[in-house]
Amino acid sequence: MFIYKNIITIEAGKRSGKPCIRGMRITVEDILRYLASGMSVEEVIEDFPELTREDILTALEFSANRQQRTALAS
Repeated sequence: MFIYKNIITIEAGKRSGKPCIRGMRITVEDILRYLASGMSVEEVIEDFPELTREDILTALEFSANRQQRTALAS
């Protein structure tokens, strides 16, 4: 299943079905944890050159929208 401009992918057999970036094994959660640890977007891209700035911003948007849906459902 592809969502968010074909950047966020969810595959049952990959990373336990967690949302990943473009079919890679890097999850949205991984990116959020890197940023939360103090890494800048540029540092994440430097460590993972297969990622783009758009990938990271889309992961943030995806997470924010998911959080909003959770809050509305409460």
